[in-house]
Amino acid sequence: MKKSGELCKVDPLGRIVIPVRLRRSMGLQPNDPLEVYINDDEIILKRYIPVCVFCGNEDDLIEFKGKTVCSNCARELGK
Repeated sequence: MKKSGELCKVDPLGRIVIPVRLRRSMGLQPNDPLEVYINDDEIILKRYIPVCVFCGNEDDLIEFKGKTVCSNCARELGK
């Protein structure tokens, strides 16, 4: 993991602002979902990429009853 050289502070509501230079370099847009991980004394933010709950595929996804399913698995379920 490399350092960005940026320093962020937590505001009174517990929020941080990701500096614009980092958001641009990561291609982050307003309302993009991020996953939060904890590793010992680290908080890690990672871009959330939805995948099929059955096979892990990232392509041709649909939402079904709150779950993400790819078109191939949806066809299999329909049989």
